[in-house]
Amino acid sequence: MIKITVKKREDSYISFKSSGHAGYAEEGQDIICAAVSALVINTVNSIEAFTDDSIEVQEQDGYVSFRFTKPVTEKGILLMDSLILGLTDIAHSYENQYLTVKVKEV
Repeated sequence: MIKITVKKREDSYISFKSSGHAGYAEEGQDIICAAVSALVINTVNSIEAFTDDSIEVQEQDGYVSFRFTKPVTEKGILLMDSLILGLTDIAHSYENQYLTVKVKEV
């Protein structure tokens, strides 16, 4: 199962963490892992290309984590809102069996 945790404070994002594998299908055939990876990688690339936000990223097999190093801009918030929407829709489509998304206020 892929477990995603997003930390927010006062309607602004602090960090994002994704760990695990969906286990929906064999490696290379897992559409859930592919969808999650595409959304996360695109969001990180978009934050770096289209905003003035600063993030620190860590990545390993089955793990991606990033945190904002300064207050998030409106563009960054919109990109993160879009990421959470996409991930939540995937989780609900598969009844949270392969993916969970938790947004925590800290």
